[in-house]
Amino acid sequence: MACMKLGSKSEVFHLDGKTWFCSTGLPSDVIIEIEDMSFHLHKFPLMSRSGVLEDLIGELSGEDEKCVLQLHDLPGGAKAFLLVARFCYGVKIELTALNVVSLRCAAEYLHMTEDYGEGNLIKQTENFLNAIFGYWTDSIRALETCEEVLPHAEELHIVSRCMNSLAVKACSDPSLFSWPMSGRSDVQSPEDTVLWNGICITTKPHIVSEDWWYEDVSFLRFALYKRLIQGVSARCMKPERIAGSIYYYAKRHLTLLGNQSGFQNESRAAPRPTVSAPSDADQRNLLEEIVDLLPHEKAVTPTKFLLRLLRTSKILHASSSCREKLENRIGAQLDQAAFEDLLIPNMGYSVETLYDIDCVQRMLDHFMLLDHDVIDSTFDCMADEGQLIGGSPSLTPMTKVANLVDSYLAEVAPDGNMKLSKFQSLAAGIPDYARPLDDGIYRAIDIYLKAHPRLTDSERGQICRLMNCQKLSLEASSHAAQNERLPLRVIVQVLFFEQLRLRSSVAGWYFVSDNLENSQSHSGNIALPRNDLTTHTVTTHNHVVTVDDVKERVSELEKECLSMKQELEKIVKTKGSWNMIFKKLSFKLKSKSCDPKAPKSCNKSKVSPASTAPHVDGSGNHDTNEMED
Repeated sequence: MACMKLGSKSEVFHLDGKTWFCSTGLPSDVIIEIEDMSFHLHKFPLMSRSGVLEDLIGELSGEDEKCVLQLHDLPGGAKAFLLVARFCYGVKIELTALNVVSLRCAAEYLHMTEDYGEGNLIKQTENFLNAIFGYWTDSIRALETCEEVLPHAEELHIVSRCMNSLAVKACSDPSLFSWPMSGRSDVQSPEDTVLWNGICITTKPHIVSEDWWYEDVSFLRFALYKRLIQGVSARCMKPERIAGSIYYYAKRHLTLLGNQSGFQNESRAAPRPTVSAPSDADQRNLLEEIVDLLPHEKAVTPTKFLLRLLRTSKILHASSSCREKLENRIGAQLDQAAFEDLLIPNMGYSVETLYDIDCVQRMLDHFMLLDHDVIDSTFDCMADEGQLIGGSPSLTPMTKVANLVDSYLAEVAPDGNMKLSKFQSLAAGIPDYARPLDDGIYRAIDIYLKAHPRLTDSERGQICRLMNCQKLSLEASSHAAQNERLPLRVIVQVLFFEQLRLRSSVAGWYFVSDNLENSQSHSGNIALPRNDLTTHTVTTHNHVVTVDDVKERVSELEKECLSMKQELEKIVKTKGSWNMIFKKLSFKLKSKSCDPKAPKSCNKSKVSPASTAPHVDGSGNHDTNEMED
């Protein structure tokens, strides 16, 4: 820390209780009272340096009378006046970043200009202030002491000059300057220095990250911190760095923000503030101020931080406008949220559900209001150009939100107070195209049906309409076909679409087999006898395919179809007589595998899926009139 020494005489002041005496050998003729302290001094040293003291002493005292002055409104109080008195007597004093601001304000108050002696206190303190503005640490400490004499420091523009000094350094590249960054993080290891002729030389450059100033400014009072953030923002600092600093500041001063390790801890009542802890009202005001200070640019403030602020705002009962701002900010970048952070507990005693589902619904609605077509088209272009991650195109924001909502629904579904209307509203907020597979929503529906066994058949039918049976994976379809909680007509739908998928696969493999034989006959290769088909290979599109592979795959598909038919028969026997369903849906499959010696006969026995399937409308749903009792 920089310092400046003034005066040359040894110490002549000593304290007795709450009274300061000057041991110069002469009796004191003036008493200065400041707060609960008193100073027994002499008129001449004071009058020769201060215009105010000269006027006051001249008005209140005669030549031989002791006068008493009261300076209770002196900036810096008794501590600052002791330094002023020592300066007037020529005693050694040391100016530092911790006392120069109050001393500068006290000198201005006492009118200690150059008219009352060359090198007076105003000039000395002003020169030292200009010197320390070149150092980050000293500027921070000087700004912190401005709180004690804020009105006077504002009038003398000390605060604004400190702000300007700090803003310039925070926005600049720290590697280009030599000021000390922070006493907490600039210690170098012994391995980074070597000894050459008795001099330590740094061998490795000290790398400073962009967040080097976060910790230092986090100790400021919010009023000064807010002005500093506004200053760096005016100098076009990156919004990401500003958001990072605000997060660091909030984590230090909002005690409830860091206490969010899990719902079990959050669901308990907030701890009562201790004597040293700030009150809930102060914390609430600080949180609302921090929310207003956040950058307005999208996706620069981490969504996790915003969600933590939202949780804290609910605990502190912040204003509705504050919570609305946070919900809109989160909704705008909902695709960046983590599933566990959306589990916001309901506050109060009259709530129905464990988690605040309405809050998530509002954030989803705000996300859907935004225009994501541009974002989705950008991801599509990246996929077309081959910019793939792990061999597959990156998920679009809408697909990420769909997965997020499905996971959230599966988590809140076991809540017995979860109304069907809320479940439907949240699930239906995602468009159908956003879900490549409906496994996630099926899992959530299954959990909800298990936790709410008293749902009527109509209500179970309503919730099952939220999923598309055609978009279930093989594992999900297998599970759904044996799920007794689903309505029977949904199980039939699943089996029907699985049959269509199976028939399409069988037809596709036969089509490939025919094309392979035709390509071989036209390629000029020597045709093999029919009884050698078991070892026949054909090359197409640089892939080698054997007819044995085709036959093996067809056999596997037939076995799967037979197994599905047996499962359906078991369900029909347990549920009632549903033999008419098989006649209407024409569930007739080949039970006989293709003869390897006569593959052409297999081709003739192919059945078109459209010839046996019931009518399917444009939305992918089959004609329900044919599947009723």
